[in-house]
Amino acid sequence: MLEMCTRPLEMCFGGGGGGGDELLWHMDLKPYVSGDYSIAVVQANSSLEDQGQVFTSPSATYVGVYDGHGGPEASRFITQHLFPFLHSKFFFLGFFFNLEEFASEHGGLSAEVIKKAFDATEEEFLHLVKRSWPARPQIASVGSCCLVGAIANDVLYVANLGDSRAVLGRRVSPNGPNNQVVAERLSTDHNVAVEEVRKEVVALHPDDSHIVVYNHGVWRIKGIIQVSRSIGDMYLKKPEFIQQFGLPIPLKRPVMTAEPSILSRKLKPQDLFLIFASDGLWEQLSDQVACEIVLKSPRIGIARRLVRAAVQEAAKKREMRYDDIKRIEKGVRRHFHDDITVIVIYLDHPLSSSNGRFKEDDFIDCTSAPDDIFSLNADEADD
Repeated sequence: MLEMCTRPLEMCFGGGGGGGDELLWHMDLKPYVSGDYSIAVVQANSSLEDQGQVFTSPSATYVGVYDGHGGPEASRFITQHLFPFLHSKFFFLGFFFNLEEFASEHGGLSAEVIKKAFDATEEEFLHLVKRSWPARPQIASVGSCCLVGAIANDVLYVANLGDSRAVLGRRVSPNGPNNQVVAERLSTDHNVAVEEVRKEVVALHPDDSHIVVYNHGVWRIKGIIQVSRSIGDMYLKKPEFIQQFGLPIPLKRPVMTAEPSILSRKLKPQDLFLIFASDGLWEQLSDQVACEIVLKSPRIGIARRLVRAAVQEAAKKREMRYDDIKRIEKGVRRHFHDDITVIVIYLDHPLSSSNGRFKEDDFIDCTSAPDDIFSLNADEADD
């Protein structure tokens, strides 16, 4: 169990270096209590800033996609700390976190419990920044988007900070044809490129006419950052760091929050699958196109197929081929596309009627993408 939770799994058709791309890692297909899931990550930055993980048990399933910025520290921190606040049997680094009381106080998994988990993760990261600040002041500028899905008792919760996105693929109607799918977006993009988000930020800062700045074709908060909510980014949230960081544009008050948008919905018979992905995917593919790829493709390797489709689209914009891009080294590759993390969850069996597919405690499992794909594949090549 310890090994499963602290290093990427390459079981069930998984592995690195997909299709000769040394910056691609994938876990092609793996079962869970309600169906199957697939994960793929492609690295573009010098250090992989995306992280993704799936935690499964007979009673609940949790999905996380964390798109870091300014460095990998925040997304890696969330990978290690968020899920333990959500499930009493999440196993990490050899210790069971007994948080039954944490959830039972609120009647089990709920939007309130999820919000408390986000708040606790933000608070723990703030403590890390305060401890690290004297030696590493740059840690105050590191942050991460945070997208979480949770399924329990046939209810789906989606919580989000930033612009990673969750999309549901469903039939048009319960008895609709199997060859047609409708994409339903389940999360809110907290990015000031979206007009509604810009208006929200402006309304919160009525005395600052330059709270959102349009420069070089991009909207940014104070000309610095596009997302309005995150874990981390303490230099834009906490007065002690705002004052000490020496920003070129003085801030009168915090300009970002860690308040997640949370949606809950009962799963329905026409719900086919979920796609959780960082914005690297959605910059290249629309919600509908991504869902049609999932519907029309074999399950094995579906997350990897979505990543490849996004990279091919990025290549096409530069009049290149995928084979050309996959030869580009990390860091330089960021000029062509972002880090991309994709998790596809198939919804085959309602959790409440899994028909004994797994016994209690027989299928508690955690799969996480590697911290750095290039280093992982280099180590495997040496081995």
